[in-house]
Amino acid sequence: MAWIDWLVLAVTLLSIVAYGIWKSRNTKNLQGYLLADRQLPWYHVGLSVMATQASAITFLSAPGQAYTDGIRFVQFYFGLPLAMIVLCVTFVPMFHRMNVYTAYEYLENRFDVRIRLFTSFLFLVQRGISTGITIYAPSLVLSTILQIPVTITSVMMACLVIVYTVFGGTKAVSFTQLLQMIIIFSGLFLAVGFIITLLPKEVGVIDALRVAGKMGKLQAIDTTFDLSNRYNIWSGIIGGFFLQLSYFGTDQSQVGRYLTGKSIAQSRLGLVMNGLVKIPMQFFILMIGALVFSFYQFHQAPIYFNEVSIAQVEKGTHSKEVENLKQQYKELQAEKQQHILSWLKADKSNNTSFAATELAGFRHKQAEMDTVRGALKALIKQQSTLSESDDGNYIFLYFVMHYLPRGIIGLLIAIIFLAAMGSTASGLNSLASTTMIDFYKRLNPHTSTEKTELAISRWITVGWGLFSMLIAIYSGQMGNLIEAVNILGSLFYGTILGIFLVAFYMKNVKSNAVFGAAIITEGFVILAWHLEWTSFLWLNLIGSLLLMVLAGLLQSFVFKQRTIA
Repeated sequence: MAWIDWLVLAVTLLSIVAYGIWKSRNTKNLQGYLLADRQLPWYHVGLSVMATQASAITFLSAPGQAYTDGIRFVQFYFGLPLAMIVLCVTFVPMFHRMNVYTAYEYLENRFDVRIRLFTSFLFLVQRGISTGITIYAPSLVLSTILQIPVTITSVMMACLVIVYTVFGGTKAVSFTQLLQMIIIFSGLFLAVGFIITLLPKEVGVIDALRVAGKMGKLQAIDTTFDLSNRYNIWSGIIGGFFLQLSYFGTDQSQVGRYLTGKSIAQSRLGLVMNGLVKIPMQFFILMIGALVFSFYQFHQAPIYFNEVSIAQVEKGTHSKEVENLKQQYKELQAEKQQHILSWLKADKSNNTSFAATELAGFRHKQAEMDTVRGALKALIKQQSTLSESDDGNYIFLYFVMHYLPRGIIGLLIAIIFLAAMGSTASGLNSLASTTMIDFYKRLNPHTSTEKTELAISRWITVGWGLFSMLIAIYSGQMGNLIEAVNILGSLFYGTILGIFLVAFYMKNVKSNAVFGAAIITEGFVILAWHLEWTSFLWLNLIGSLLLMVLAGLLQSFVFKQRTIA
């Protein structure tokens, strides 16, 4: 990056961090540190909820997801508005009336401390790993910029976020997320503008979208009912509904966001805002990836977007093979571009026969290029088991670094860092609050001073930050990050949501039945995922319904009989 990019990056980051820490300077107790004194207005709540979910993974991996697989991933969010309605009616008023710090406090009142601790433990496992993945995303950026291994940059990013979270707490996170989202939206609109201006003069926006559409990148809706298909309208609405309901209703990283609201009404308005804005926002981000795909149909695309990994392979024993593959890829790209331009010209002049021939040639060359890329990926994987054989997370970053003007690069890199800091800080804050409230304070009933509790919370934050750093170091093996995070959540969210649904709606079921059902359900969900019986989105529905059925059966036929005896 040029000096102006470093300046924009530094000024943006330092200003945001300083503002957040300044706004939280009067934090003196747990309620201030963990819940921002419950004084935030609805728009703060809404933007904080969105920023927590929209991590750096969203802005790095989502465009790469659209580049490789199209924009059908948007269906993943179709269940979100329905989930927001259910949350506003049930979860929000209940949590506010009970004046809880975490969602899991409610479970002890309904069942017992064992259920509370078990559910908290499931949350800590999945959120701790997910937070590590969110740290890894901006580490990719630093790795690409500085041309150093991502392991080193993962440690650097983890230390930065730990310091930011430890000293700022929830209030700093919430106030800075307001500015972060404003900067993020501005930067994304700029990115779209530059993609359009960089297209060849004879190629307009409509032409670029038509190219993306012919290659299957613009199919947003898939109505086929197929349990093995990750993204279709049914898995999005049904499976996505249960995933979003569990994420926003039982995951402390989100519950902690709307518990900061001044009132039930303010929290509800914040969630409604998220439900209305999230789908258009995600669609827009995925469309950026589709436009980047079209852009590379008219410009030379690298055979592999992770420059650090390919540089390592080029220095190894396969250097000649890599060079040959790069040359093949370049030649195929030139041939494919001729087919694309000829197809566009023939299509505009209604020369149907010639257009069909050129379109077939375009697709054939793309298939050949995919084969060459596959051969290179195999070499990269063979070089080192720690090397990433999937470069989807680098596609948008590569475009930003090589094609955008100076100054704008620094702004977009700052956006990725801001998104990472907001979501990661929220994750660490939720891990600290759950550990402090549901484990430390619950299992250590002796009275502590507010100063001592605040200090312990900060040390717990440090501990979870170090754990997440270790996860980040190995996150490169997880493929596309946005999928990895949601798959991980789906392994636990169904069970957690099922426990809460039993607590809310099955008043006759007691703790023993719920605990037994939860153990069986979690084991089944992990087995179903491991054996690939169904798409990960359906695991949320399967897990929650299975737990409710098992809990009802155990209560009726096992634990009820024991009670009578």
